[in-house]
Amino acid sequence: MTIALTLYVLVWPVIVAGTLAVLIRAFVKDARTARERGKQII
Repeated sequence: MTIALTLYVLVWPVIVAGTLAVLIRAFVKDARTARERGKQII
């Protein structure tokens, strides 16, 4: 049971890091596209 709880606690930072990586990657892609088109991202 302890191993299961430990894995459960440790998996959350991995999920959060993955989600953050996807968001940053999408933001950078949108920023580059906006820069190429000469538009502001906001």
